[in-house]
Amino acid sequence: MAILVATTAQLALAVLAPHLPQFSGKAFGARLVAYPLLMCLVPAIWFCRHRRSPAPAPWPAFALVMLPFLVDVSGNTLDLYDRVLWFDDLCHFLNWFLLLSGLGLLLDAERRAPRGLVALAIAGAGALLAIVWEVGEWATFIRFGTELGTAYTDTLGDLALGTLGGCLAAALVSLRRANRTS
Repeated sequence: MAILVATTAQLALAVLAPHLPQFSGKAFGARLVAYPLLMCLVPAIWFCRHRRSPAPAPWPAFALVMLPFLVDVSGNTLDLYDRVLWFDDLCHFLNWFLLLSGLGLLLDAERRAPRGLVALAIAGAGALLAIVWEVGEWATFIRFGTELGTAYTDTLGDLALGTLGGCLAAALVSLRRANRTS
């Protein structure tokens, strides 16, 4: 809950203070709606699927799914995207690693599928989500011209870093599973 509150509070600040340079032209009105919804999507699905089950909620996995949104918003609040040259690249790798680690833990919770298949699903989801994210950024910033000429010179790099983050998450979830079963 703290991750959701911290993220939403920073998003609200960005919407209330759009004149600050770190928030200017970065679609924070849309993020104020989209980020909390996306952060709550996975827990909502889990609770709907397990509403009659006594299974405890996997809060660490939920936190991993939510953390990328906090990292992104905090990076903007602290103006790290504009002040630190490599911060965007770090976020594409780290955020996909965090997100896919959380999703991977949820996917592998019952340990019914073969480890290799789970790893492939996690890595594939990482690549797919990296593509979806980049298309969303294109639609938000390029198609409507707010970042034309400054953004998306590194789209392939962002896709590669997101995919690598997903692959690392796949490897670690698989290793965690191997260690728990041996």
